[in-house]
Amino acid sequence: MAEIGTLTRADLAETMNARIGLSRAESAKLVEQIIDLMCDALADGENVKISGFGTFVLRDKNRRIGRNPKTGVEVPIEARRVLTFRPSQIMREQVARD
Repeated sequence: MAEIGTLTRADLAETMNARIGLSRAESAKLVEQIIDLMCDALADGENVKISGFGTFVLRDKNRRIGRNPKTGVEVPIEARRVLTFRPSQIMREQVARD
C-alpha cells in the first residue's frame, strides 16, 4: 500500500492480490467493476451505502445568489446536484482512534 498519502486503485488491487490470492489482472478488474457499479448507481440518482464504511449521498441544491468575496459583486449560482459522503459511526470511531 501507499505510504502516508493517498490510497489508489492500484493499491486496492495489490492488496486484494496479496490477501485473497487473485491475480493482479483479476484484482484490478474487480476493483474497476466495483467502482463502475458505484458510479452508475450515483449517475442514476441512487445513494450508495457501504455498511461499516459510509454512504455516498446525492443532494440537489437550489439556485441561489452568491457573492464574490473579493469584489462583493452578487453572482447567481445555478441549481446543481452534489455528491457528499457521510462516514458510518464505525468509520468515525476508527479514524478518531488512529
